Amino acid sequence: MEVKGKVHEVSATQQVTDSLKKRELILEYIENPQYPEYLKFEAIQDRCNLLDNVKVGDDVEVSFNLKGRPWTDKMGKKSYFNSLQLWRVTPLAAANNASAAPQYAAPSADISSSADDDDLPF
Repeated sequence: MEVKGKVHEVSATQQVTDSLKKRELILEYIENPQYPEYLKFEAIQDRCNLLDNVKVGDDVEVSFNLKGRPWTDKMGKKSYFNSLQLWRVTPLAAANNASAAPQYAAPSADISSSADDDDLPF
């Protein structure tokens, strides 16, 4: 999914647990100028760096996944939570500029090989 808007706020990276870090982007979405909406996106792990060059006031397009999950409290009451997890941020102001290429998260998998792995059958 994608949405276009103006950057309202960019948070600092937060280390939530030993293995989880996240960062938030608040986007002003103006479908109806009389009632602007403020959408909160989260960047997790290696995607936190996608917000390094994003500044308040920038016009951007955010590509994201919509996530949802249930949670049951101690009393047995079930609640549902949604989150918008971003995976690409594209600046719009410099759309005709070659340096305005979309920013993607770098792959986190280790794809290096060693000399021992080089025994391919062809």
